[in-house]
Amino acid sequence: MRRWYGLDEVPPGWGRSVVTIGVFDGVHRGHQRIVKSTAELARERGLQSVVITFDPHPDEVVRPGTHPPLLCPPKRRAELLAGLGTDAVIVLPFTLELSRMGPDEFVQSVLVDRLHAAHVIVGENFRFGHKAKGDVALLGELGEKYDFTAEGVPLVANGDTISSSYIRERISAGDVEEAAHALGRPHRVEGVVVRGHQRGRALGFPTANLETLPHTAIPSDGVYAGRLVCDSERYPRSEWPTAISIGTNPTFDGQERTVEAHALDRDDLDLYGEHVALDFSARIRDTLRFDSVEALTEEMHRDVARAREIAGF
Repeated sequence: MRRWYGLDEVPPGWGRSVVTIGVFDGVHRGHQRIVKSTAELARERGLQSVVITFDPHPDEVVRPGTHPPLLCPPKRRAELLAGLGTDAVIVLPFTLELSRMGPDEFVQSVLVDRLHAAHVIVGENFRFGHKAKGDVALLGELGEKYDFTAEGVPLVANGDTISSSYIRERISAGDVEEAAHALGRPHRVEGVVVRGHQRGRALGFPTANLETLPHTAIPSDGVYAGRLVCDSERYPRSEWPTAISIGTNPTFDGQERTVEAHALDRDDLDLYGEHVALDFSARIRDTLRFDSVEALTEEMHRDVARAREIAGF
């Protein structure tokens, strides 16, 4: 499986392809269906299959400051797409120059000249070209001009219509279980572990405090059960059942919103500086302000017990 960043990395002599295009934020079950269909059709026709995605999100270039919360960062998105059976994933840098291309120019420079598209599969609401003037119907017309066929398909999986916007709404509401259903896996938040106030350690619950990646879709304030994932030289391919707290720590009059994770029964982990991920399984409770540290500690014991039960640990 090949991964390319930009059109210049497409090798000379690349043969005819079945191509799918989209932001694919989240690589949810609807996206997965489209990408798998692309790979299957390519195999049937004896062609190569290619997935085109974009970085940064087009909204950030076209309308700066409107970047939606991301369901997964570009590297993770490329990894997920690569795992769906396609021959190549190309991350196309979304620039002002690209945003100003007309539909015909985009099709010719990307689909025809570089990828030699024989067939293109997109979501039925796919838009492309300057000011999003292109739609599936125009893509089909351009296909007749440039010798490829095109089809728009609904983002549906097992009868469910799925959208990244809906998943963001569920995450914002703290409904990580419904988000996981639509994604086909738990929602993941990534970041680097940094030093916090170390209150958790003093209370007997050491936590990893995440400095999350920009634009990350973070669940609403509350306590969650999940898993802490790390793949580094110190902790290769490691994961631990985890209780996750998101909020401002109101019992301590905190002002800054934090994302902290306590790996169950592990007080020996040294994760400072490590890039880690948190996979969210279920919401345990809302963030609460307690009258005393003792009351908070008692509730934390209950939170850990509930996280352990959810994890089957």
